Amino acid sequence: MRIDHDAMVLVADGRKLLFFRNKGDGDYPNLEAEAVQQQDNPSHLDQASDRAGQSSSTGTQSGTMGENDFHEQAEQRFAAQAADLLKRRAFANDYEKLIIVAPPTALGEMRKHLHKEVQARLVGEIAKDLTNHPVPEIEKLIAAS
Repeated sequence: MRIDHDAMVLVADGRKLLFFRNKGDGDYPNLEAEAVQQQDNPSHLDQASDRAGQSSSTGTQSGTMGENDFHEQAEQRFAAQAADLLKRRAFANDYEKLIIVAPPTALGEMRKHLHKEVQARLVGEIAKDLTNHPVPEIEKLIAAS
């Protein structure tokens, strides 16, 4: 995938956002970090205080109530917040072209919340987790996609 000059690249997962701007050109990208946001999101077991609730049951129905996955909920909120941030930056004309790189689950959650202004500027998506990769490797992996 080609990364045009001045394109914004968002590399994200369920708890970390990395905003890059391509200061190079399409043939020789040079991603420079603009912003990093991270939220603390411990595992579900570290966040949950009790076991799933019980209800009285009759017959063959199970009496266990489903347990909320707090870790997953936090990742969903973070994806919605990322989409909102992209919307605000689009309305401020901060970018003309956008590439989003995120794991499939985070990318899917983000898609649910993308405003039409963001969708109009979106030129590419890559369903991979690259948040912990060095920048030169991110450039190569995007270019190879």
